[in-house]
Amino acid sequence: MQGRVFVIGLGLIGGSLALCVKRNHRDALVIGYDVNEEQTKLGRMLGVIDEIALSIEEGAKQADLILIATPVKVTEKVIKILETIPLKDHVIISDAGSTKKEIVQLARNFKDKGLTFIGGHPMAGSHKSGVTAAKSILFENAFYILTPEDHITEHKLQELQYWLSGTKARFITLTPEEHDYLTGVISHFPHIIAASLVHQAEKTSAKQKLVPSLAAGGFRDVTRIASSSPEMWRDILLHNKDVMLSLLDDWQAEMTKVAEMLTKENEDEIFHYFHRAKQFRDELPQKEKGAIPSFYDLFVDVPDYPGVISEITGYLAKEEISITNIRILETREDINGVLVISFQTEEDRTRADLCIHNYTNYETSMGL
Repeated sequence: MQGRVFVIGLGLIGGSLALCVKRNHRDALVIGYDVNEEQTKLGRMLGVIDEIALSIEEGAKQADLILIATPVKVTEKVIKILETIPLKDHVIISDAGSTKKEIVQLARNFKDKGLTFIGGHPMAGSHKSGVTAAKSILFENAFYILTPEDHITEHKLQELQYWLSGTKARFITLTPEEHDYLTGVISHFPHIIAASLVHQAEKTSAKQKLVPSLAAGGFRDVTRIASSSPEMWRDILLHNKDVMLSLLDDWQAEMTKVAEMLTKENEDEIFHYFHRAKQFRDELPQKEKGAIPSFYDLFVDVPDYPGVISEITGYLAKEEISITNIRILETREDINGVLVISFQTEEDRTRADLCIHNYTNYETSMGL
């Protein structure tokens, strides 16, 4: 498909979207803009984009597709700028933000100009950031939610999906309100809970000095998403304030229920509370991408001797298996340590597991 595609915001998401467009539309010209000039230069050097725009106006005027991949508060500013620029009549404008209702409402002025805005949210990510982390496979099999308003034609919706076909994502159409509620439940709210658990541990650590040491294992994994960008989550929560307040009310009612079970020492209710949670959690799809990026961890029991880490990583490098992170849970003299290796995909983790078994006799297990 020929045309000019303008990507505003060359971070992980914007860079990956650019690569996906180039993947399926080799005749398209992909132009990039970022307030951080270093990101645009890196994007051009790495082949993520074909050309650099020095301003939003410069890149947008002749664009056939405009993709806004910035934090939601910045997206608001970008939309207001685009409204002042003479754009092509047939241009499609879309964003990649984690909230949709306020963004879509703000973009309604495009309708009066006869232009097409379709809210979008590719539900994938990584602990890495910046254009150097961009990957054309980032969105494969992930949900990509589109939130067109009623006046958007099916033709325009299909055209946007065709432009984005290189993502190999699963497109779902929702209303902005449905999107914000669903992502609130399974993404935004869990981030609040993770942050609150960390705050509780921090307060406790003032009296109990062992808390940081004991929290280094499972607690650190459970609260992993609390390490996400504070600026991003501030903006997301404020954009989705009404949904968050409603969910917090529900959560407080749930915790009151738990407190009552404990006060009454009701063994059956406590058992069934955890049993129902286990059943529902165990029935969730294991190999599908959801709203929160999956963690593909491999736990390797290794002996404690110098060079064991380079030994393992050497085997993985030999098989050309990329890792995203590596850390040690515990190593003490004469006791096996646990090496935790993180991967980008389930396929990489499976290959790594097989690789380690082929080269060593170390025990491995996969994170649940």
